Amino acid sequence: MSILRFLSPLSRKVMYNRVVYKIYEHMLWNQIKSKKMPEHLGIILDGNRRWAYEHSLHLWDGHWTGAEKVEELLKWCLELDIKAITLYVFSTENFQRSAEEVNEIFSIAKEKLRKLLSNRSIHENKVHIKAIGRINLLPGDLKELILKAEEATKEYDEHYLNIAIAYGGRAEIVDATIKIAEEVKDGKITPDQIDEKTIESHLYTSHMPKFDPDLIVRTSGEERLSGFLLWQGAYSELSFLDVYWPDFRKIDLWRAIRTYQGRSRRYGR
Repeated sequence: MSILRFLSPLSRKVMYNRVVYKIYEHMLWNQIKSKKMPEHLGIILDGNRRWAYEHSLHLWDGHWTGAEKVEELLKWCLELDIKAITLYVFSTENFQRSAEEVNEIFSIAKEKLRKLLSNRSIHENKVHIKAIGRINLLPGDLKELILKAEEATKEYDEHYLNIAIAYGGRAEIVDATIKIAEEVKDGKITPDQIDEKTIESHLYTSHMPKFDPDLIVRTSGEERLSGFLLWQGAYSELSFLDVYWPDFRKIDLWRAIRTYQGRSRRYGR
């Protein structure tokens, strides 16, 4: 006798959806498992506020749920042995939001950084943590936690986790240009020695063996980069997903990877 006849219609629907999800997950895994994974994955975490609004929740609930989703994402990426992840969590433009919201986001960032510091998986997988952006604009206690996380993982080189916070792609290029101009002024290099490699060595991502992302994913249905890794992402494959970040699932990650695997990368050729 089937157990389904003893379940409510809602419970039957939930069970049915779980079965369908598992079948789809299995199908996706078979499609991507034997093909090349992206070495460097960039993700624009978008849609926290709209997710909260659609679920009639407080704005903070969207940000907290989105931050918890990041923990799941890290686990999924390590399972796939993706070497580097760059997460766009807070832009320079986001400082224009209300002081209350900005402070809440920074409180979330502090709690999640504390968790990262004690996360066994970070240390077992040798994950090098780095905050990229205009870190000087952040509150002192948040900067202190960032420095602790970076110091604790600075010798790791098997995986890389970049947290783009107080980040802007144009700001990054401006900052790199200023550093290069200072070196020219000091006589360390001459203008004719400046090339792409010079600029890349002064970007926020210069600590990485592979700074350019193979794949950039943006959630929420928006189809723009919003200043994310403007230099590094010149030849990245792009995937725009119609799902808010708090609702992001493992199959959404796998779908983006399947799209990436199905493309022929020409690098402008």
